[in-house]
Amino acid sequence: MLYDEGGTGVPILLLHGLMGSARTWRTQLDWLRAFGHVYSFDAAGHGRPPPPELTTEAFVADLAAATSAITEPMVVVGHSMGGLHGWVFAAEHPERVRALVIEDIAPDFRGRTARDWAAMIESWPQPFPDEDAVLDYFGPVAGRYFLESFRRDPDGYRLHGAVATFRDISEEWGVRDFWAQWRAIRVPALLVEGEYTITPPGQMREMAAVHPNARHVLVPGAGHLVHDDRPERYRTEVEEFLREILA
Repeated sequence: MLYDEGGTGVPILLLHGLMGSARTWRTQLDWLRAFGHVYSFDAAGHGRPPPPELTTEAFVADLAAATSAITEPMVVVGHSMGGLHGWVFAAEHPERVRALVIEDIAPDFRGRTARDWAAMIESWPQPFPDEDAVLDYFGPVAGRYFLESFRRDPDGYRLHGAVATFRDISEEWGVRDFWAQWRAIRVPALLVEGEYTITPPGQMREMAAVHPNARHVLVPGAGHLVHDDRPERYRTEVEEFLREILA
């Protein structure tokens, strides 16, 4: 579940989004290694069993146990669900986190439901017979994300986890918020938001406003997968942040 991606120096931990995998960071690994020792991570329920309770705290406990051998404070880089898990991890284990990069996720999705979204996923024509079928169905950006995440079986590509698990992870976000955990954090933070974000309007900007050492960046033309949609801009912002905090 924890992969040593190489490099030396400060540990940098990469956390993927919902329905993603450690492999979705593949195109960022080379330049990130210039800043430290990079690790990626497969969240519970993504290619391996989920925790008994599908709460954010249970996923964070699993993350804490899996990374326990990394004793130096980490730079935690998270996309979507991974960003949420990253800051809750930082709130619960402040001595283990040096800085945060949070991509396109916010603290409060209350009132939203994943039921229709889950039904849509159930309708996907799985298995997809080959790479071209995945890219044709989802497009070049999301298609590449899913190719890096799907399980490849003899008959084609399919989800690497249960739709019910993914649905229930998302449903938790619709009934609670994570502002208290965010406000508890004091480490430097970079907040990267896509112009076509999935987050409630203004929340990521507010996250920066209530944090003593956070910067918010809105990336024009980017959707939810900012690091894949606008990789050059994402790299520029993250490299600048890492240079500042590691100087």
